[in-house]
Amino acid sequence: MEEINWSDFEKVDLRVGTILSAEDFPKARKPAYQLTVDFGIDIGVRKSSAQITVHYSKEELIGMQVVAVVNFPRKQIANFMSECLVTGFADENGDIILTSVNRKLPNGARLC
Repeated sequence: MEEINWSDFEKVDLRVGTILSAEDFPKARKPAYQLTVDFGIDIGVRKSSAQITVHYSKEELIGMQVVAVVNFPRKQIANFMSECLVTGFADENGDIILTSVNRKLPNGARLC
């Protein structure tokens, strides 16, 4: 694994946000949801595509706080423009478990 220095890590802007909505994404190659995530006043509301359908229903995602990278360039996925990268870890089958927080934080709080 390549080592990075602190300034490299500081370039990645990881923020907490609250999922406002989750919709099916039928045009995605693999099963996915289109998420709308609120990152607070300074960053605003952003959209993300997430392949998390194995472990999460759309209903249980609403109100969940997740950790996302907010300073990647926008990326088009099929007919959808993803504006942030919701983070997670792959389980033993490769299915994603979202990175979340165990206590409520203000939307937009930065990982430090």
